[in-house]
Amino acid sequence: MNLSLYSAATGMEAQQLNLNTIANNLANVNTPGFKRSKIEFQDLLYQRPRGVGTESGGGNLVPTGVEIGNGSRVAATSKVFTQGQVNATGEKLDVAIQGDGFFEVQRPDGTIAYTRDGSFKLSPSGQVTTNDGHPILSGFQPIAPGATAVNIADNGEVTIQSATGNQTFRLTMTRFANPSGLRSLGGNLYEESAASGTPESGQPGEAGYGNVLQGYIETSNVNIVEEMVNLIVAQRAYEINSKSIQTSDEMLQSVAQMKR
Repeated sequence: MNLSLYSAATGMEAQQLNLNTIANNLANVNTPGFKRSKIEFQDLLYQRPRGVGTESGGGNLVPTGVEIGNGSRVAATSKVFTQGQVNATGEKLDVAIQGDGFFEVQRPDGTIAYTRDGSFKLSPSGQVTTNDGHPILSGFQPIAPGATAVNIADNGEVTIQSATGNQTFRLTMTRFANPSGLRSLGGNLYEESAASGTPESGQPGEAGYGNVLQGYIETSNVNIVEEMVNLIVAQRAYEINSKSIQTSDEMLQSVAQMKR
């Protein structure tokens, strides 16, 4: 059996998944709070016609053996939670996190999700929500109609001014021991998993939690130049694996013609 055909096929499949990951990063270059994914590869099992360290007679050991690889596979596509650029919008309910932390979001089924997208909106009842209308928790209280000003300090202290007086409360944030283990849900949301660890809550600017910036949005951390370079590398790797299949096919064709 010509292993090169199957090894090259696994390489092409892995590079196709790599290309899909890069394309998704580029597609979300303008998505608020988006975190890029990186793909990680592993080599497959090896065939060992002659094992290293085996007995070769007379008490001698083989110093090196024969190992034949079976290709590669994708081991993981992990999120990279580096800080994205913070851009000013001037909107009073746009809140960017600068540092570590997530906002809590209540999903329609009552479960909790987490987001870095701070482009919040106001529902008719005064509830602060995501763009999809999911309520934001994280200590946000309803903003009564007729509020004249909403001020959010770096430490998460919120002051709402209205004709009837001022309302004050403080925001909280959530973080995880392994944020790369969070499960992506789409819609700029993540959910807890066994790999992420349990959520820990704290207040902005304290105990390692990030600060919040009112009137700003954290943009995607996708670097277009870096992704384009990765795209070219993935394309070349795909092409060279394709060339390996072509070469193996030509060798098999030569062997078949020798029997004539």
